[in-house]
Amino acid sequence: MAKKLRVGIVGAGAIGTVHANAYKAVDEIETAAFCDVNETALQKAADTFGVSNCFTDFDQFLKSDVDVVNVSVGNVLHKKFAVAALRAGKHVFLEKPMAMNSAEAQEINNEAKKAGKVLQIGMVRRFSPQAQVIRECYKKGMLGEVYHTRAVLMRRRGIPGLGGWFTTMSQSGGGPMIDIGVHWFDAAMYLSDQWEPTAVSAKTYAKFGPRMKDYVYTDMWAGPPKYDGVFDVEDYSTGLVRFGEKATMSFEIAWACNAESPSFVELLGDKGGVRYDSGASLVVYTEHGGRVADIQLQYDNRENIFEGQARALLANCRGKKNEAATGQQGVTLMRLIDAIYASGKANQEVSIRK
Repeated sequence: MAKKLRVGIVGAGAIGTVHANAYKAVDEIETAAFCDVNETALQKAADTFGVSNCFTDFDQFLKSDVDVVNVSVGNVLHKKFAVAALRAGKHVFLEKPMAMNSAEAQEINNEAKKAGKVLQIGMVRRFSPQAQVIRECYKKGMLGEVYHTRAVLMRRRGIPGLGGWFTTMSQSGGGPMIDIGVHWFDAAMYLSDQWEPTAVSAKTYAKFGPRMKDYVYTDMWAGPPKYDGVFDVEDYSTGLVRFGEKATMSFEIAWACNAESPSFVELLGDKGGVRYDSGASLVVYTEHGGRVADIQLQYDNRENIFEGQARALLANCRGKKNEAATGQQGVTLMRLIDAIYASGKANQEVSIRK
């Protein structure tokens, strides 16, 4: 019987415990250690998952007997912890976004190559059953040439932790683009195999967050609000990405707006079109027998996306084929997001250079 993959999680907060739950569901993975400066959160995670190896000091944590370091902390710490773990000879699972910007992302990826270790980025949306079926449809040619995608993720009132690190540029690297948009961009490029964005024309806005105390909401992830804090990121962005002459992608990403809250990635191909929205129903819009036709695909929608991601990590670390986001794909995503912010600031299209 193969030895279990031992994972140490840095960050015993909400997302760290989500990953620990996923590892618990996979027989060949165990959460072997936790690290967090918050002793209360650390103890709670230790008690919940029965983990005795707990550390408040990251350097001591790295000396523990873990195969993989799961980095589930604030964005500003991603590069520091990922690079240190790779240099210590550990595989790394790195939560999204990969880093604060593409320069940091490239440094991490370079370090992984130098160390010869796995670097997996936490693009969990790939692992929804619906996304996997769409990916299969694309690879079998059912969609034909995908020439345009639409990435739309709108929250009516969804600013997380107003005034905290999420809304502080120096700690987060940006607003909804880097927080939730990164998931939809990855999904769009993964499903369509478009990984060479060349230019972007975008505009970003901050219409709700800066008003702080006047921001009306129903609930708040990572709240409550800190009205003496900072909001210096965007809360809405829109634009068009070019993939050379081959394809385009339009997008709308918002934490807050006066609109409904659609959430989907739509692929338009010359043989078929399909929408990924994480729902149970999946329809390919196409033709059949000389007529316009809608084909509804049946599939098992019960797979937990975080458990699917954990299985991919296991396969990755054992040198087997998997669908996980690579370090290079993470760098590409960060280059795209950097370009979106640059375009919004310059009010013109900008090129995306490798």
